Amino acid sequence: MTGSFTLAYVPGVTPGKWARVWEERLPETPLTLVQVTVAEAGAKVRSGEADAALLRLPGDREDLHAIPLYTETSVVVFPKDHEFAAADELSVEDLAEHVLWQPLDDPLDWDEQPGQPPVERPETTADAIQIVAAGVGMLVVPQSLARLHHRKDLKYVPLSDAPQSRVALSFPIRDENPELIEHMIGIVRGRTVNSTRGPAPEPVKKQAPQQQRRGPAPQQKRQPAKRAKPRRGR
Repeated sequence: MTGSFTLAYVPGVTPGKWARVWEERLPETPLTLVQVTVAEAGAKVRSGEADAALLRLPGDREDLHAIPLYTETSVVVFPKDHEFAAADELSVEDLAEHVLWQPLDDPLDWDEQPGQPPVERPETTADAIQIVAAGVGMLVVPQSLARLHHRKDLKYVPLSDAPQSRVALSFPIRDENPELIEHMIGIVRGRTVNSTRGPAPEPVKKQAPQQQRRGPAPQQKRQPAKRAKPRRGR
């Protein structure tokens, strides 16, 4: 299969393993990986700049399909010398007296923002990490983002009752490249080569068997009639 495929992905998502599988299965179809911001992901797909995107739900879903792939653990990030440093896990209630930053690209869907409200909202998660590293407040993020922005002076632990983020493969509802999308769906879902649902092969047309010309039926030789034996009188 020829052509090309562009896959956008938001920070923290690591598409490398899927890209390797794509290269093995579709070596003649180049795959381009493009990292985008959370705000850009949906727009890139709708505009056609990307064929699909790995993004976080709920996120931007207008005119897009989304196939959930996995759910991330939410963690709270704080300075390494904080009083919580010895904790293995925390709850939202533990954070009630602390300032929690909520960046504009926050992927978590809070019903009610916990902790003390910050004076402003940082533009990005990276900006919020810098503020926390300066010793001001805390931040709750999916674990992959905490790993992405890991610093030696920060620590993070799971937050047991926080909302969680789901990573999904998103593509246009009116997709112009359904064959390649099906291949990508199969790869990210872990299907094997044989089970990957690609385009349905065209049915093979069976040739009608040639009719044999029938000649006249061979005449069977008539057997001579047997003579009846004369009956003996009583």
